Amino acid sequence: MKGERVTVREILKRYGSVTAVEDVSVDVEAGEFLSLLGPSGSGKTTLLMMIAGFDLPTAGLIEIGARDLTYVAPNKRNVGMVFQKYALFPHMSVHDNVAFPLRMRKIDRAQIARRVGDALAMVQLDAYGDRMPTQLSGGQQQRVALARALVFEPPVLLMDEPLGALDKKLREQLQIEIKTLQQRLGVTVIYVTHDQEEALTMSDRIAVMNDGHIVQIGSPADLYSEPASPFVADFIGKMNFLSVEYLGSEKAGHQIRVADASTLSVTRSVNGRAVELSPGLSLQAAIRPENISLAARGSGGPHAIAGTVDTSIYLGTHQILLVNIDGRNGPPLHIQTSASRDLSAFARGDAVDILFQADSIHLFSGKDGVQ
Repeated sequence: MKGERVTVREILKRYGSVTAVEDVSVDVEAGEFLSLLGPSGSGKTTLLMMIAGFDLPTAGLIEIGARDLTYVAPNKRNVGMVFQKYALFPHMSVHDNVAFPLRMRKIDRAQIARRVGDALAMVQLDAYGDRMPTQLSGGQQQRVALARALVFEPPVLLMDEPLGALDKKLREQLQIEIKTLQQRLGVTVIYVTHDQEEALTMSDRIAVMNDGHIVQIGSPADLYSEPASPFVADFIGKMNFLSVEYLGSEKAGHQIRVADASTLSVTRSVNGRAVELSPGLSLQAAIRPENISLAARGSGGPHAIAGTVDTSIYLGTHQILLVNIDGRNGPPLHIQTSASRDLSAFARGDAVDILFQADSIHLFSGKDGVQ
């Protein structure tokens, strides 16, 4: 099995006066695992359905390999498809479900038996061929659906939130299994999800979608560490946002004021819409919970921000502290620390100094609000 390149060029999809996908272009390399990530209504499933052929674009081009498939019927595209609801035939055995696409392609019986056996072994269900779908767990049914999608060796596999109906532990297990299988087979995967942790776990690259557009595309590490907008920063991982005032630039970096008193130096440039930087400009600062630390009040140095601990939450591998900035209205900061630290170090009501890593603060134009 060998993956093929998928090319999407300036795809537009309208339903009457409603535009679901607009001017989307993306190249998915052969053997790549690309996730389409976004909230409900962002256009990700509509885009996937157009690649599959179940929905036709209003304008644009879709190619797989060197073939223009923009308006080709789904059964002529030679792509595998896995849905959230499994879509297994309830009156057929596991073996017959997996064999179905081979029978539609007029493959001879001996080859069908061999390929179905190989496909079920691939998903660790080779002893389940005689069972009916109703005799299987949700995770087993999804494995059958995956085997059926791969048995005819498609170069491209499309997956529409296939793990959304499973419990958290099973979902995490299958994420690793699907990624490992995809790497071994070399098939190209386009995977729709609204779960950012799932996308970070499985993907070579992630295309973040919002309002029918791809707003940023890159590796999981790139999107996490270099979000291009407040929307991406807020959607990928956890992020704290602060309204700050721009004071000017010095050798140490941009100077900003937080909570009408404390000043910070930020070494990163301002992202988002182009703006003229001048003293008094309103900006948004964003920082990950793991890039904030606490110290006892008065010990944090000249750039510490005064705060008060509101809540402490123990989560096994780490601890979350909710801390209010003194003199500032708004939600508390989420601060993540290692659970190996002394859990009694800070308690509710403690006065603390909040310390930010200057090179971990993202600045965005105040016009680019979190959506």
